[in-house]
Amino acid sequence: MARGKLIIFSAPSGTGKSTIISWLMNHHPELNLAFSISCTSRAPRGTERNGVEYFFLSPEEFRQRIDNGEFLEYEEVYTDRFYGTLKSQVERQLEAGQNVVFDVDVKGGVNIKQHYGNEAMSIFIQPPSIAALRSRLEGRATDAPEVIDQRIARAEFELTYAEKFDQRVVNDVLEQAEADTLALVSEFIKTTTKTT
Repeated sequence: MARGKLIIFSAPSGTGKSTIISWLMNHHPELNLAFSISCTSRAPRGTERNGVEYFFLSPEEFRQRIDNGEFLEYEEVYTDRFYGTLKSQVERQLEAGQNVVFDVDVKGGVNIKQHYGNEAMSIFIQPPSIAALRSRLEGRATDAPEVIDQRIARAEFELTYAEKFDQRVVNDVLEQAEADTLALVSEFIKTTTKTT
């Protein structure tokens, strides 16, 4: 069985990245996409099961694995609240022929791409403009004005990373952004990886 490839998605909050990923995974089974299963030190929520949505580790286990160099990327979001991707899990999925999808922050995206090189394609989903992003976030009516300001400030920072990604897709019209992303991912999966 052919080894899978990695497709890395990053984007500022509110850009529509999750919508695009979900559409790809639900409507294009021929791409054989599978989410990377991350680790977290938080407790399971609702019906979440270990090894399905996440691998649930204690903060101590998480730190031990960081010390052992087992993570491809990780972040301590709050004190003792870690999220990260185990190298061994990604390798298992690739060896099973799955094309592994990552939905990560910009720093994680850059790190994974550096680690895997030509086996990975990184895609940055960007808003048509900061003004358009602000109006989307305001239109959701789910965040207080100060939260929207924080998200905009973070988006401006994240946009400085856009050129570090292999591909950029502007999500102005969702259907067009989906079609553009599908074309990029399909082409990437079809090409054979040159081993260095």
